[in-house]
Amino acid sequence: MIDSHQHFWRYNEEEYGWIDPSMSVLRRDFLPEELLRLGVEHTVAVQTRQSLEETRWLLSLAKEYPMIRGVVGWAPLISPDVGAVLEELAEDRRLRGVQHALQIEADDRYMLREDFNRGIELLGRLSLRYDILIGQTQLPQTIKLVDRHPNQIFILDHVASPRIYANEIEPWRKNMKELGRRSNVFCKISGMATEARNPAWLPRTLRPYFDAAVEAFTPRRLMFGSDWPVCLLASEYHRWMQTVRDWAGDFSGVEKYQLFGATCSDAYGLDAQ
Repeated sequence: MIDSHQHFWRYNEEEYGWIDPSMSVLRRDFLPEELLRLGVEHTVAVQTRQSLEETRWLLSLAKEYPMIRGVVGWAPLISPDVGAVLEELAEDRRLRGVQHALQIEADDRYMLREDFNRGIELLGRLSLRYDILIGQTQLPQTIKLVDRHPNQIFILDHVASPRIYANEIEPWRKNMKELGRRSNVFCKISGMATEARNPAWLPRTLRPYFDAAVEAFTPRRLMFGSDWPVCLLASEYHRWMQTVRDWAGDFSGVEKYQLFGATCSDAYGLDAQ
C-alpha cells in the first residue's frame, strides 16, 4: 500500500501559524518514526509550508527513510528564477511534484495568472507533477488551468474540499465530473473526514462524496490518502483507511490494487526514480 498524501513537521508556532489553538492535537512534532509505528509501508510526503527550506528538509527525510517514496514540495512558480530553482530541486529524483496552496489565495483566479502558468509549463519538462490544493469554488478555474496544459499530470488533493459540513454536494459534484473528463487529472481520496467538521462523523454521511469521485474519475484515477496528521482533527489513521476500504468493497481486485497503491505509483512515476 502507498499512502498518497501525508505530512511531516517539527512544530513551532511561528512557522505553523495555520495550526490554531483549536487544533491542539497537531501542535507537536510529527516525524517518520511515528508513521512507521502505525504500520505504514510507503508514502508520499507533501509540503505544508510555502518554503524551499521545508522542501529540502522533506527530501532529506526521504533520503533517510525509504518508506517515503516521493515528495511533493513547494517552489516559487511565479518567480522569474523558478526554472533554475526547479532544475536544482529536480536533481533529487525523490521530488515527484510541486504544490501551491491555491485555496488560501485571496484571488480565486490566481491559478490563471500568466506567470503561474509559465511555472506550470516548466514542470512537465522536468517530469514533475502538480498537486492541486483548492476549495470547491475553484473547480471552474481549475478546469481552465488543466485545459491549458493537456500534457501535464495533475493530482487533485482532498477531492477539492467539498462542503461536507453543510451537506452540500452541488455544484461540486457537477464540476468534479467535468474535471474528471480530463484524463491527465488524478484524484486523492483524502481530507474528507476533516471537511465534515464533526468528530462524530459517520461513513454514510461522507459516502455520497466518495461515490461522486468514483463516478468522475473511475477507480483507475483515484488514490488513497490519509492526510496524516491533519486527519487527526477528525479521525485516527486506521479508522480513515478502513472507511475507504469498506467503501471500496465492491471494487474488483484490480481496482482495489489501483486505489491503494498502483494509481499513486503510476501518477507520480514512483517506479521511475
